[in-house]
Amino acid sequence: MNNTKLKIGILGLGLIGGSILKALSPLNKYELYIFSHSSSNKALEYTNQVSSDDLKILSLSDIVFVCSKMNLTLDYLDKLGGVVSKSCIVSDVCSVKGFLKEDYNYNFISSHPMAGTEFFGFENSDANLFRGAKWIIEKKNPLLEAVIKDTGAKPVIFDKISQDKMTSDISHFPMLLSMALFNSVDDKSKKIASSGFRDTTRLSMTNPDLAYDMLKYNRENILTSYLKFKESFEKLINLKEDDFKNVVLEINTKRQNMYDKNGKNKIC
Repeated sequence: MNNTKLKIGILGLGLIGGSILKALSPLNKYELYIFSHSSSNKALEYTNQVSSDDLKILSLSDIVFVCSKMNLTLDYLDKLGGVVSKSCIVSDVCSVKGFLKEDYNYNFISSHPMAGTEFFGFENSDANLFRGAKWIIEKKNPLLEAVIKDTGAKPVIFDKISQDKMTSDISHFPMLLSMALFNSVDDKSKKIASSGFRDTTRLSMTNPDLAYDMLKYNRENILTSYLKFKESFEKLINLKEDDFKNVVLEINTKRQNMYDKNGKNKIC
């Protein structure tokens, strides 16, 4: 019986990388190797494996999750080619895929966990961040899928082109819409704003670096999402009373049925 532990590398300890570390560290089936310039010492609280600001720490990894800032990902993916083995599975976690290259001298499988908050940094990472969430991967791989399941997430398969269109609709455009809404309301109105305004503008607190990278790398899809939204808005505002009530009730029911009591998406 082979009791060799799977070696997992985590590159970057922001919200996502830190949450992967915290989710996997209690499990005795993994050896964790951490690369971080700013938080490598913090990782030692969660794992007795090696944590370092030297990329070579990842050289023995069976799987590496690249959780750097989006605008640094290409550079790290290139550098890993001189560090990890050809059999190593390397998976980025970027929410945009169109700018990524296809060919590396290791087993590159792009992925993205559909989980996050408006907060960022290692101090806001959470072992339960992925629990019940979907985690997109571009192709099936039993080993990678098993690790993703151990974080509490559910692997789902989508190609990069489809993913960029979908994440624009449900994440990137809503973020910009949230910012635009907050910016369009005057200070006098904000004095009486309560939970409705709070909830609809939550995404305006997104990490500015991440927000800019989403816009930079997925601009075309975001513009398409905006046009779809504009069409939907104009249809709603021009409906007659009875038609409006029926449409709103239909939307209301679908929205209620979409999430469970813990706020997790129930649609398979």
